[in-house]
Amino acid sequence: MTDHQNLLAEQRRALILDEVRRRGGVRVNELTRKLHVSDMTVRRDLDALARQGVVEKVHGGAVPVAEASTHEPGFEAKSALEPNAKDDIARAAARLAVPGSAIALSGGTTTYALAHRLLEVPDLTVVTNSVRVADVFHTAQRPAGAGAPLPGAATVVLTGGVRTPSDALVGPVADQAIRSLHFDVLFLGVHGISVEAGLSTPNLAEAETNRCLVRAARRVVVVTDHTKWGTVGLSSFARLSDVDTLVTDAGLPAEARAEIAEHLPELLVAEDSPDSPAPGAEDGGDAGTEAGR
Repeated sequence: MTDHQNLLAEQRRALILDEVRRRGGVRVNELTRKLHVSDMTVRRDLDALARQGVVEKVHGGAVPVAEASTHEPGFEAKSALEPNAKDDIARAAARLAVPGSAIALSGGTTTYALAHRLLEVPDLTVVTNSVRVADVFHTAQRPAGAGAPLPGAATVVLTGGVRTPSDALVGPVADQAIRSLHFDVLFLGVHGISVEAGLSTPNLAEAETNRCLVRAARRVVVVTDHTKWGTVGLSSFARLSDVDTLVTDAGLPAEARAEIAEHLPELLVAEDSPDSPAPGAEDGGDAGTEAGR
């Protein structure tokens, strides 16, 4: 949205509502930049939309009303949102994977971006309920004409289950498989994250599968772009206190970083920079630690 300085209030609110529904949530500071209006104007617009019952105000922004929050976009639709931020996050998060360790990747487009980066980390055991993530490793392990996996290729365990619109496998079969396993690190994508609701998703079955993933992990690393902060899905599946590290992008506002620092042990903000050395290099990467203990 650009060149909207002279929009009438109703036109501006229609654009805001479209943005909320398309992205699953917006933040006030993002709207002020896109609409070139004041913080107070945006808040008045959100108040008006909330009175109409078409959005729900949350800390720092707004999300769709409850009936809309059950909508789960398909994988391709979500892939088009914040692609550069997701790649920055993937580059930073990949440095948390130790060669030879057992990790889990949930479904989602950010974990899909991370999977490509993890191809550089040798001898991983990867458990995932994402068909897309499993395909990344399978394709890389067996190039055309290769009869066996390449040396150092990951061992991949794909859970069974029912496929969601975002190509995650969920339900009792997936849950049972995950409950019997233990991971060193879980890399978890989320639909929404907030102080009040914790981690949330619009899919009830996926919420239960994500609970199983969280319980099976020694360390929980949430990988999500800045637009998910303040967004609330239909079902919460974990508290902020269940998260060890949040990896996000530089678009996260300063006030949100301060709020996160009060509730999470570690916040890593991936900077927008050219590709850096492979995971394990001595330079320490391109993510800054905002909070830690």
